[in-house]
Amino acid sequence: MAAKRLAMRKIRDVLRLHFLGGIESSRQIGRAVGCGKTAVLDLLRRAPGLGIQGWADVEALGEAELEELFYRDAIAARGPGSQSQPDWKMIHEELRRRDHQVTLALLWTEYKAENPTGYQYSRFAELYRRWAKRLSLVMRQNHRPGEKAFVDFCDGVAIVNPLTGESVPTQLFVGALGASSYTFCVATLSQELPVFLDCHVGMYKFFDGVTAITVPDNLRSAVKKADRYEAEINRSYQDLAEHYGTCVIPARVRKPRDKAKAEAAVLVAQRWILAVLRHRTFYSLQELNEAIAALLEKLNARVMRHVKQSRRELYERLDRPALKPLPASAYEWSEWKKVRLNIDYHVAFDDHYYSAPYTLYQEELWIRAGHPTIEIFHKGKRVASHVRAFVKGGYSTTPEHRPASHRAHAEWTPSRIIGWGKTIGPQTAQLIERVIADKPHPEQGYRSALGIIRLADKFGKDRLEKAAEKAVSIGSPSYQTVHTMLKRRMEAVAPAATDAQARDEKQLELLAKENIRGQGYYH
Repeated sequence: MAAKRLAMRKIRDVLRLHFLGGIESSRQIGRAVGCGKTAVLDLLRRAPGLGIQGWADVEALGEAELEELFYRDAIAARGPGSQSQPDWKMIHEELRRRDHQVTLALLWTEYKAENPTGYQYSRFAELYRRWAKRLSLVMRQNHRPGEKAFVDFCDGVAIVNPLTGESVPTQLFVGALGASSYTFCVATLSQELPVFLDCHVGMYKFFDGVTAITVPDNLRSAVKKADRYEAEINRSYQDLAEHYGTCVIPARVRKPRDKAKAEAAVLVAQRWILAVLRHRTFYSLQELNEAIAALLEKLNARVMRHVKQSRRELYERLDRPALKPLPASAYEWSEWKKVRLNIDYHVAFDDHYYSAPYTLYQEELWIRAGHPTIEIFHKGKRVASHVRAFVKGGYSTTPEHRPASHRAHAEWTPSRIIGWGKTIGPQTAQLIERVIADKPHPEQGYRSALGIIRLADKFGKDRLEKAAEKAVSIGSPSYQTVHTMLKRRMEAVAPAATDAQARDEKQLELLAKENIRGQGYYH
């Protein structure tokens, strides 16, 4: 490595200690100044030849003049245009290549071939390392008032179940404003999506306004798919952002500096809230949050040493005037689900079926499920709305969503269709009654009943009556069963014996054969 030149301040100190202090030992001078004895000896040896005989000669010189005096040759050598500066960025990128084993020595050789008067290798390597160190410098982020809110979770204080005595862990949601570091905290039982969104609602209410940007971590409730440049935000979280007029920009994966303000807020909350509560016992989340709220007031009122103001004072002066106003109503959590419209023009959510216009069959739809309603969207436009139902396997159907033919079917009642079946015979009527009762959706039962009635035109009423009786007796009351019987002329065949009877008859048949060996054959 190239020998480092002494700073002008150190040169002046060496000469002052030698001429004014009367110190002759180069080792002692070097220790006092912070340099090696060899450098001290070199300076004292060169001084007389440069016209320096005493301290008065040094005192009259400025730093630039002193440098000119001691390093005249080096300054002349580095004069304008004497040495070409290497492209340090290109050199750095070449060293990072993985397809070739590029070394700094090789890059210096190429540099020297193009610049014969350029740096020697030791100086070249020293300048590159000095340049590379600057890459790791952390840029201090200057947050504009009202611009960003940073949010994160950390482990909280456990609560005790009063019935079982079981310790239940909690999470602490922390939000902080960028400019003032004004902090919000609330304890939760999980980081699940509904809880995560409710924490944001409480945070914006606490701030009495909304920031232009909200910066979360890449937890699953916030980010559906993490990406360095274009993360996919959870649909419900995006819905909340649109409601409050903020923009969600997640921190990059494994880049804690992107949310340094949140990391600092979490650390402060752990020190001044969680640590204070560590010896207390809480039996409910509400009790814990009441204690947190009291300590949070003290935290925001504490004067920060580096700015000589409290977070609340900074908030009132910087962030609060710049925040966007809260919307007229708070956000209500809703769950989003992507579905496709089935052939019966219904979509399923939570085991209940809701109708949508039949013209959207097989189209991609989105369900937004809130507490009171279910909304169905197609390409961002709402196409259906239903009161949320919780009957498993039930149907919520809007008549306008049916095709015209289905609406006509809906005007028929079960008794009307059964009565139509009676015109063929009692067995057909009984079969139709079973079909309608067994189908999960009315239209499906009506469709099958109409199909059975039409079989009389093709196969005759008598045959249909026999097939209907047999279908009911074997426990298979359906259009397909009756149609198959009539098509294969099976309606007049007596029902087959049970499996047990068939096995018994087969065994008797085998025992009756003469070639069956008796047990004496094996003695």
